[in-house]
Amino acid sequence: MHLINFSASGWESWGLDRQPLIRDRMPVIVDDDLRFEDAPGVPRPAMVANWWLRELPLDGAPAERTWRNHANTLCEWMSYLQERGVHPLGERRELRAALSMYAEYRFAGPLKKRWDGSTWNLHVGHLSAFYKWARAEGFAQSIPFTYRMGKRVADGVLVDVERNLARVRSPRPHTSIKYMEQDFCGLFVRALAGLEPDGSPDRVFRGRECARNAAMGEFVLSSGPRRQEFTHLTIYEVPPLPRRRSSLPVLFPLGRALTKGKKDRTTWVEYDPLARMHQYIDLDRAASAEGFVWRPPWRLGEPLLVEAPDWEGATINGARKSWRKVTLRERLCLVTPEGQSPLVGLQSSGKPFVDWATVFRRTAARVRERFEPRFPTVSPHRCRHSFAMATLQRLIGGYYQRAAELVLATGEDAALALYLTKHDPMLVLRDLLGHSSVLSTEIYIARLDVTRIYREAYRESAQRMGLDVPAAVSAEVDAEFDGDEVSA
Repeated sequence: MHLINFSASGWESWGLDRQPLIRDRMPVIVDDDLRFEDAPGVPRPAMVANWWLRELPLDGAPAERTWRNHANTLCEWMSYLQERGVHPLGERRELRAALSMYAEYRFAGPLKKRWDGSTWNLHVGHLSAFYKWARAEGFAQSIPFTYRMGKRVADGVLVDVERNLARVRSPRPHTSIKYMEQDFCGLFVRALAGLEPDGSPDRVFRGRECARNAAMGEFVLSSGPRRQEFTHLTIYEVPPLPRRRSSLPVLFPLGRALTKGKKDRTTWVEYDPLARMHQYIDLDRAASAEGFVWRPPWRLGEPLLVEAPDWEGATINGARKSWRKVTLRERLCLVTPEGQSPLVGLQSSGKPFVDWATVFRRTAARVRERFEPRFPTVSPHRCRHSFAMATLQRLIGGYYQRAAELVLATGEDAALALYLTKHDPMLVLRDLLGHSSVLSTEIYIARLDVTRIYREAYRESAQRMGLDVPAAVSAEVDAEFDGDEVSA
């Protein structure tokens, strides 16, 4: 079996009376003989799988990456069954026997084919959704999975849940550090800027675009966007710098064309990182773009000419369009009135820069090799984790709340100040991260080292209030936390 991406380009020459009702770049599973039917009106399993994939955008999966993941799951499963002569929509007992062999193949088979428990569970979830749909649509008589009902608390309400018994149970993982502390964040930003840990120039490092890398790295650590969100950000969407420095962060809207799940959300960014981002845009970025005419390569599409750009949107190829509706692919084709790409990150040649994962990883490796052996590998999402933990620490410690009270008294940024003084820290973090439920935020945070934050916040508040914590109590609490830290 093969997996391709659909394109309607040239459909007029296919002998059809209308364009196929398939989204562009939708994954398509194709058998080796390139046929979808054994006889007219008798679809093959690959055809059924493709019908399900086409409906994913209507079932809460709008992201192209999600389609690809589901398609890969089905393609690998059906290829495995095909090699063993098992029909993917056949009899339940035979499918369950094949599923049992498939589990052994993925856990104890060839080394390159093995999965860990989390990968297996992800694929089982995809297959379960497919078979439920296939049975509801009349393509399958049975589902090869067995389910058990249970209960859990969601948003304070006890709800029924269904558990697939094919999923692998794993013990609750001990905390592993998936984020950077503030001292490591500072070390990382200085390394991106081509500086040594003390802030002096690194005379050994011969990297380029240090101003760009440091500005973006600090901006991401201060605002928490996902990789696609900051990689495809335009200079027009960077929040304007307030006329006066404020102790409160600056609101940073992100349109649904950028975000995961296609949902508008607003995060924030601290004043100083925002100021350094504007400095990069006005000086170093302007120097990279000067004298260079950007034309996107043909594989991306036709150039999209931008006129009269502002905070909300621009006239693109003669039609007014909001930035919230300009897709990631279209953003790579944008050309400003000056003939430049409007993306924030540019190469020295003026071309858009998108490989931030490599920059972050190589910088972390350099820090680990030369300055700090404990320094972790840094990815864009580790920066997002670091933002979440630093923000939660400030929320729990009352920093933003105290700042909000001061600002509210002066009448500046009243809406944000009122919001911060009235909302629970976890609700604030939920909105900043763009989660649909505070339960998602709680589970997300539970996987990080959140115990230290609450412990330090308690001790600091006790000291401010002059409370004397009995030694026995302190020792007992320390013992509880020490167990977590040792396990980590």
